[in-house]
Amino acid sequence: MIAKIALASLKNRRTSVLLTLISIIISVSLLLGVEFIRGQIKQSFTRTVSGVDLIVGAPTGNLNLLLYSVFRIGNATNGISWEQVEKLDDHALVDWVIPVSLGDSHKGFRVVGTDNRYFTHYQYGNQQSLELSSGSTFTGDMSAVIGSEVAKSLGYTVGDELVISHGLGNVSFKQHEQHPFTITGILAATGTPIDKAVHVTLHGVEAMHEKASSGSSVRSMRIRKPADQDGPPSSRAGADTNQGAHQHEPEQVTAIFVGLTSRAAALQLQYQLNQKNDEPVLAILPGMALSQLWQLMGGVEKLLLGISVLILAASLIGLITMLLATMRERRHEIAVLRAMGAGPLAILWLIQTEALLVALVGCIAALGIDSVLFVSLASVLSEKFGLFISGTLLTGNSAVIIGSVLIATWLCSFVPALAAYRQALHAGLSQR
Repeated sequence: MIAKIALASLKNRRTSVLLTLISIIISVSLLLGVEFIRGQIKQSFTRTVSGVDLIVGAPTGNLNLLLYSVFRIGNATNGISWEQVEKLDDHALVDWVIPVSLGDSHKGFRVVGTDNRYFTHYQYGNQQSLELSSGSTFTGDMSAVIGSEVAKSLGYTVGDELVISHGLGNVSFKQHEQHPFTITGILAATGTPIDKAVHVTLHGVEAMHEKASSGSSVRSMRIRKPADQDGPPSSRAGADTNQGAHQHEPEQVTAIFVGLTSRAAALQLQYQLNQKNDEPVLAILPGMALSQLWQLMGGVEKLLLGISVLILAASLIGLITMLLATMRERRHEIAVLRAMGAGPLAILWLIQTEALLVALVGCIAALGIDSVLFVSLASVLSEKFGLFISGTLLTGNSAVIIGSVLIATWLCSFVPALAAYRQALHAGLSQR
């Protein structure tokens, strides 16, 4: 009965109620959206690189190795020998390895020296593999595969040539003009640092830095095709030997991404590399290092959540103001209800029911709007911001937020409800 009366009363004041409802929808949408995005950002951040069980580099801090190998932030103080790549490739626990060489740039974009194993095994987000929007992977020694942001910013297409600069600055006085690379492929957008990278062959990097007068001997290697990765490491090594011997093997690389035959062996191999390896190296678990890095950024998410709470508080204050402002207009309504036998407590519950109905409708609408927005913008968020949406808003956190909003509304509604209670009580005494 009280609910029906509350609905009729709200309908009678629909203009002011609608404005209040809109403010609640906006505030609850922001609160739910921030909380959902916070969780999704954390998951996407920790999945900037996925499917890689170990990252091996020169001895340095865990976060430093993660930053320069995955996020291309900073630079390595040292490298590790090519023998480590071969040793890991032949290890019984290792399924595949991806050697990576860093240290050069092209017009402000980082250059990554690697081979075709990179495009075969590297994953991001929800175990998503790299895809080409046009062209192909490395087809020759001086091939280059660029990220989507590089292509967009510099206007490159497949077939264009580019010149690598020494160092990481936007402006370099040392250009490797004698060794231009030809773009053979452009990667599809990933929303990760890969979009801002220029990938070239390890042999190209070696040839680019090799002095013309150098008489040092080099060993043979070749451009690895994705098909070469089928079969055990021993068969791949045999395939390498049977191919041409005209390419140069690098003396060292910056880091190695390692995929294992079993993830349960990650700690075992990590211990072997960190404690019992002949050459000093550092092996890290990328997931653990990413979690540590996220903890350093925890203040940002708390700030966003705090702002949303303040917006919600302002909306609840608006709801209270709306109900208080209508108390004078509702004297006749309250007097009629009292004449029909409604007690002061019934009037109190009526006002609180109205507030809860407005808040409940606002929460349901906000949940629906956020759900539609996140589903429709999922592809844009992943490509532009690297935010990979998974799951729905119907989570335990969302239930806690909606429950908290309803409880806060009920508590805040005591202010106008008590005013109505006193008014009803006064009306009842006056009738006597």
